[in-house]
Amino acid sequence: MKKALVVALLLLSGHLFSQDQTVLLKEASNFERSLKDQDALDKYKEVLAAEPSNITALIRSSELTAGLGVKQTDKKVKKEFYDKAKAFAGQAIKADPENADANYVSALVALRLTEVETENKKLVADLKDVKTFADKALAINPNHGKANYVLGKWNFAMVQFPWAKKATVKVLFGGLPDGTIDDAYKYMEKSRTLEPYFVQNFLDLAKAYKYDYKPAKAIEVLNQLVKLPTRTSNDMAMKAEGKQLLSEMQ
Repeated sequence: MKKALVVALLLLSGHLFSQDQTVLLKEASNFERSLKDQDALDKYKEVLAAEPSNITALIRSSELTAGLGVKQTDKKVKKEFYDKAKAFAGQAIKADPENADANYVSALVALRLTEVETENKKLVADLKDVKTFADKALAINPNHGKANYVLGKWNFAMVQFPWAKKATVKVLFGGLPDGTIDDAYKYMEKSRTLEPYFVQNFLDLAKAYKYDYKPAKAIEVLNQLVKLPTRTSNDMAMKAEGKQLLSEMQ
């Protein structure tokens, strides 16, 4: 009788715990929709405090932390946010290495780190991680819109990588994989189809077309960008940047 009671209590406890986690995840998602990133992140951290391997909370915590890092004006502070985002992404990969979202967010964070890294060795490692994780995400799910964006952005970054620095990297660290402007278009255009409201992709795609002397294509993308709804707390700034770029090109 006592054994049956213990089992019943354990089952009830597990059910209540699952309910609590579901409520917290829902609250976090609602905060995200309201563009309250820090509040959403705090909720996801509550989930992780009770369930450290919760894959949804880990992925969202990583992406939100990286997004908060974008807002920072101090390069050192940015890097601190990106390092925290990388830690969440690493835990997500450990929890589920075959999860496309976990691999995508790992690629995204590595991409963000390339923007603030000053040491060549770490920069090379980050650039390689972007491609490794983005390739893995797309191997799992070829139609992952944001992973397509990251791989497109990586190709664009490699095209712009200073040739002198690339030569130094080759001597010291064995070089980097090649990227092409055509692949940048290919992946970001696919992302535009799969994620039609993803502002970041539109902005970087327009910049790629502008870089490659295709102003008509850039203007077409920018005209779409400025009409997109605001779905993340960083969208307003990116739309403003796109609007400014559009005015300069017309």
